[in-house]
Amino acid sequence: MQITPDNKIKKLIVVGDRLLIKPLKPEEKTASGLFLPPGVQEKEKVRQGYVIKAGPGYPIPQVADDDDVWKGRDDQVKYIPLQAKEGDLAIFLQNSSTEIVYQGEKYFIVSQGAVLMLEREDEL
Repeated sequence: MQITPDNKIKKLIVVGDRLLIKPLKPEEKTASGLFLPPGVQEKEKVRQGYVIKAGPGYPIPQVADDDDVWKGRDDQVKYIPLQAKEGDLAIFLQNSSTEIVYQGEKYFIVSQGAVLMLEREDEL
């Protein structure tokens, strides 16, 4: 099997309520036509990008019943799933995210709480 950047992304596991987002390049000019230098673009408070990977969600605490010892324990953790799904366009607060570089590409790790809005293509 040949290792490609696509294969390496598939091996990443996002933990908990976090999302791996590939940011869209910020606009180089404002709606009125004013060109923005790169430093201004990087300081924007709200960013957008595509969800590449999503974590399993919020873990649900296990309820321990002492009376039901005979039933055995199910060690599998259960999760409340996230609203965001792979392929969604997410608009998120940049201040609440962590920027990482993986395989020479810039990504953001964002908790679902920092996501303001999602845009999803209609499911086929």
